[in-house]
Amino acid sequence: MSETVIQVNHFRKQYGSVIAVEDISFEVNQGEIFGLLGPNGAGKTSTLECLEGLRQPDGGSLRILGIDPVRQPARLKNLIGVQLQSSGLPGSMTPHEAIQFFCAYHGVAPRYDLLERLGLQEKQNTQFSGLSTGQQRRLALALAMAHRPPVIFLDEPTAGLDVPSRIELHSLMSELQAEGTTIILATHDMAEAEKMAHRVAILLRGKIAAAGTPAQLTATGQRLTKISVSSEASCLSVNGTGFPAVNQRVVKDDYSIFYSTNPGQTVSAILSYLENHHDPLVDLRVERPSLEERFLEITSSVAKIGAQP
Repeated sequence: MSETVIQVNHFRKQYGSVIAVEDISFEVNQGEIFGLLGPNGAGKTSTLECLEGLRQPDGGSLRILGIDPVRQPARLKNLIGVQLQSSGLPGSMTPHEAIQFFCAYHGVAPRYDLLERLGLQEKQNTQFSGLSTGQQRRLALALAMAHRPPVIFLDEPTAGLDVPSRIELHSLMSELQAEGTTIILATHDMAEAEKMAHRVAILLRGKIAAAGTPAQLTATGQRLTKISVSSEASCLSVNGTGFPAVNQRVVKDDYSIFYSTNPGQTVSAILSYLENHHDPLVDLRVERPSLEERFLEITSSVAKIGAQP
């Protein structure tokens, strides 16, 4: 069994009269990418900052490799790497100087290779204030990984990144995970979480609304399969067309989209309908619910409960 690296037990964080996080618990194992998902104000960043030792919890206990982030910060510094939403680097500092400084702080040789890997070599002597948002994000990631920590915290790591940079980041995350690094990923990007995370916890209003693997979460709820169909004559777009096991039908562009509780039964009926109406099939797609769709479903349910008197 994998070693438990991070333990969060009945954690609570409050700012004045506002409760940011209320009694949440979860564990993360070695070599796991664990996603913290949720809208702004859900409690993701507060949870990360307390785990990183930047803020003090108001209840419960936090442990990283058995270390209390608040009481033992000196023991924690070489065990974690942190990519914050805002780096706080001096505007005049260059990427070359930043790598030198951070590596010296952690007692390791400068990792100039990371500047090349993350597309910053040509900008290594450019002041931080002169870097684009995406370049600043990539530099923050390089600094988080520079001392090869066993645990890395990524807070919205792909915000402001272009597509090639996002692909490179995901490749790096996969390499780190394969080497045994534990990664906590806080993100708004459901597709990113579904692709990269082994398990996720969805935070809403400071509480864990759902947790599990992306496959487990998308298999629960309404369990509707999305069936998208396009045909030459678009006969399926006619109002009143009904098929077995379909809960909802939407027409979008050249597609008729059906949400089914029994995709096999529905697809069979659709193909028979097309054949009977001499309307050749152009495209047929059968997709399970995405993590984003499941997230929206959970969010809607929580909002309805909160709205009740």
